[in-house]
Amino acid sequence: MTVLEQVFRDEWGRVLAALIGFLGDFELAEEAAQEAFAIAAERWPRDGTPASPRAWLVTTARNRAIDRIRRERTLAAKTRLLDVPEAMEDEVDETTIPDERLELIFTCCHPSLALDAQVALTLRTLGGLTTEEIARAFLVPDETMAKRLVRAKRKIQAAAIPFRVPPEHLLPDRLAAVLAVVYLIFNEGYGGRGDLAAEAIRLGRALAELMPDEPDAQALLALMLLNDARRDARFADGTIVLLAEQDRSLWDDRQIALGRAALDRALALGGRDAYVLQAAIAALHVEEPPDWPQIAALYGELGRRTGSEVVTLNQAAAMAEAGDAVAALALVDGLALDRYHYLHATRAELLRRLDRPEDARAAYDRALELVHADEERRFLERRRAELDD
Repeated sequence: MTVLEQVFRDEWGRVLAALIGFLGDFELAEEAAQEAFAIAAERWPRDGTPASPRAWLVTTARNRAIDRIRRERTLAAKTRLLDVPEAMEDEVDETTIPDERLELIFTCCHPSLALDAQVALTLRTLGGLTTEEIARAFLVPDETMAKRLVRAKRKIQAAAIPFRVPPEHLLPDRLAAVLAVVYLIFNEGYGGRGDLAAEAIRLGRALAELMPDEPDAQALLALMLLNDARRDARFADGTIVLLAEQDRSLWDDRQIALGRAALDRALALGGRDAYVLQAAIAALHVEEPPDWPQIAALYGELGRRTGSEVVTLNQAAAMAEAGDAVAALALVDGLALDRYHYLHATRAELLRRLDRPEDARAAYDRALELVHADEERRFLERRRAELDD
């Protein structure tokens, strides 16, 4: 990965949040940020990476945005920006740039927006995901997601949605959408983009600190910490490593302890909802050995509460680990998730255990048609090839 690619992954959310806070305009801020990164791609290889890349990018983007506003005098609502003196690109210290990502995430999660639009917009602005990556997360066509993002940005502008953390009395009502956003960012990172997982955990910590008496905030933080603690053991030689085969010495014991403490805090606060159940499942996964019947039972309860077929798929996988592959396959075959590669990968593993190699090969082939991550593709290819040995 080049220096600029790493800076993009590390800093896109901070840069864009700072620009939106300053400019008050999503479209203008995003265009300015993209232009700043394009200028960096031209200059940095020649002149060297600046000492404070984030400050350089924010200042460059801000100056380009101000130039554009000056050229487009019809943007009268933004004339106050014309009084701001133009800064040199190496003049601003990184510590002087406010971290406005919480303001950005609460703006993206305003109740005036549909929940799917809230999540998609935050993935785009905070995480820097492409439209294609977000569409995959939602299991929808790219064009559908592109239209959804455009509508969300226009709604924010038309409704004059404020760029701020809502007042304390409104925080609980807004929390569900914010937690959903953070969790989806984490899930995207859990598939291989550690920078996004780290970003989600950082946001989760901030939310837990902001709302210390909200059990769901504590539970989501616990869930992310416990799952992310196994990150270094989940991949080896460019492929996925199953839980039973992971090198436990690579697990982050300190992070596991922090995750368990956050779960205990959520339970002490009376938490019993979906994030608490998921965190409890994650805690059982790091036990030795995992209590698969209990994990399956918790997934069953979670599925009843959420109505999620993806949760039911996880329940089936846990049932198989507990020794009932026949019942697990029956559960999987009742799910309407044909375009979800994990369904076909899980089905292939179950058919393999039931000594149905031809059916397993067909299921692996379907999973390979749908998978995007290289690590998962290599894993599926290896498992399929083993059927021919």
